[in-house]
Amino acid sequence: MKKVFIITGEVSGETYGANLSKQLKGLFPDIHIYGIGGPRMKAEGVELFGTITGAFGLTETIGHLKTLRENMKKTEEMLQKERPDVVVLIDFPEFNMKVAQKAKQSGAKVLYYVAPQVWAWRRGRIKKIKALCDRLAVILPFEERLFREASVDAEFVGHPIMEEVQKVKGSKALLREHFGLRPDVKTVALLPGSRISELKRHLPLFIEVVEKLKKRYQSVQFILPLAPGLSRDAFSQEFDILNAMDVKILQGRATEAFIISDSALVASGTATLQGALTGCPMVVVYKLFPLTYIIGRIVVRGVRHISLVNILSGKEVVKELLQWHATGENVFREIVRTLEDDNLRAFMVEAFRKIRAFYEHKNPSLRVAQMVGELAGWRS
Repeated sequence: MKKVFIITGEVSGETYGANLSKQLKGLFPDIHIYGIGGPRMKAEGVELFGTITGAFGLTETIGHLKTLRENMKKTEEMLQKERPDVVVLIDFPEFNMKVAQKAKQSGAKVLYYVAPQVWAWRRGRIKKIKALCDRLAVILPFEERLFREASVDAEFVGHPIMEEVQKVKGSKALLREHFGLRPDVKTVALLPGSRISELKRHLPLFIEVVEKLKKRYQSVQFILPLAPGLSRDAFSQEFDILNAMDVKILQGRATEAFIISDSALVASGTATLQGALTGCPMVVVYKLFPLTYIIGRIVVRGVRHISLVNILSGKEVVKELLQWHATGENVFREIVRTLEDDNLRAFMVEAFRKIRAFYEHKNPSLRVAQMVGELAGWRS
């Protein structure tokens, strides 16, 4: 029997794992897939032996250490018991690089999908990646050359978020009607992050910005797509305030929120690329736990931008307001520019068009599934 492990640690990676599982089962009907993930992977027939933690950051991870230890122990046990042909690691490098070592020791081939961002920090990890990983499926165009120059077998496969964008059909007007929004009113999307820690730090800021925008514009509407896996329950007070301010809150549907919006306020992360692929002007913010931010500034050097939009463009296309610069007044001012400055909007949209060109003809989930088969020597 063909066996594959898929190991991920966060919601975004779990979505990629679910899409990959679907493609693997299409190519290899007799395959058995095990892994660490969540409900989407389980729905695609993956036999889970661990669940994702959502841990993030140098200090936030401490609260998830027990789950991480349990997942590692179970992974080691399953590697010895099931002896998979290929282990697919998705993002989550601090955990998955340890899994890579265990997988190689078990005799499995290792494919890393969404490789560690060595271009941002700890470039020395390339040697370890070369030693432990048979192939890399990278999602940023420049990563392929970076790894290949270090003699690592890497291939740019596109970004799985493009698959999500391409699934959405319908015009801005039709989608606004579908979600009960007025067709002729300025619309701003609010994406405060996909982790509990991000919502904790960003929601008060987002509420302040909404208040300021409602004072400036007689008619403005807001939509907040809550990331999959997150619940309003932990932030009932904040969401009660947002509801009272007539913010339309959805579960998921971030792509649709970007499409129907004139501008977006986005926590840095994959969502910035998602917004760019839909052509939505935006302002990017990010706040970290202070100690995490200070340590991060020490560790991460030589990186001019944090948002994928600016990194891929090689220049500042969207405004990034980080940590103490992410104040209500600063963010409000920049959102107003994206709504009122036609030249700025045109500049952003043109830059986004160029980014989309990198991705729109790629099919990452299918290609990664094919790479799994190639590593294992299977015929589809």
